[in-house]
Amino acid sequence: MNSVEIYTDGACRGNPGPGGWAATLEFGEHFRELSGADAQTTNNRMELTAVIRALEALNRPVKARVYTDSEYVRRGITEWVKAWKARDWRTADRKPVKNRDLWELLDEQAARHDVEWRWVKGHSGVPGNERVDQLANAAIDAMLR
Repeated sequence: MNSVEIYTDGACRGNPGPGGWAATLEFGEHFRELSGADAQTTNNRMELTAVIRALEALNRPVKARVYTDSEYVRRGITEWVKAWKARDWRTADRKPVKNRDLWELLDEQAARHDVEWRWVKGHSGVPGNERVDQLANAAIDAMLR
């Protein structure tokens, strides 16, 4: 199985407000950057969208290492999603799961691959994380122009 290194990030100006997402994918000597924006969204939706778009961009099943500065994303996909599905997409206190549409997409995309989820501290000088932060904010800037 081939291995891909993926960095993802979401950004939002106001929460909710204009938001952006970005991802980088590195596979051997190949490197790709993805980004986009939404006029009215939340930071968590942009964090989820970044990972979904990165995994969707992979043409075949791969071994992937996903780096995110979002504990919401990492813990959601590795710890919480199984219980949410078992409770028909309800939280432990029986409330509907927020961002269910994106969690379902992420669960579907993650199942296609062998994914290792890694948390990195945001704004701490990790080059891949810094790059996706720049790309996500640039996507917001481009949309607002």
